[in-house]
Amino acid sequence: MHASELPANVGPFALLGIGALIVLSVKLGNVELFPRPGYTLYANFDNIAGLKTGDNVEIAGVKVGRVTTISLQNNRAHVGMFIWQGVDIDSEAIASVLTSGLIGDKYVSIALGAGENLKDGGTIRQTQSAFVLENAIGSFINNAGSGGKSGGGK
Repeated sequence: MHASELPANVGPFALLGIGALIVLSVKLGNVELFPRPGYTLYANFDNIAGLKTGDNVEIAGVKVGRVTTISLQNNRAHVGMFIWQGVDIDSEAIASVLTSGLIGDKYVSIALGAGENLKDGGTIRQTQSAFVLENAIGSFINNAGSGGKSGGGK
């Protein structure tokens, strides 16, 4: 069978397959083809433990933006977050790095306060770093190994 003898319906199926691959790539890569309007805020954390660019920013479990940049500034993780237009975050908000599920993806959760709304380029001053399971297990083992004794005594 020569190329000229291929059935006419092969072309549409090939295009459909290519289109499905493009959609899958965009979804898995957290790429936005048509970016939403919004503004950028920053927060500094002692430990972000696996947070990466593209991860969600949420308020009350609702996605309101995404992490855009991560850098080291004054020995702390400096995280840039793009917040969608129409979502107001105030100067007394608290940004926390959390995990969805036991070993799921990281995200930034924002608990709102009662201060003035932050503007583009503003910084969330109050932060809570990620809970690192390995550190907690290490502390537990160290405390269990000492038997809970504080030294001294008879």
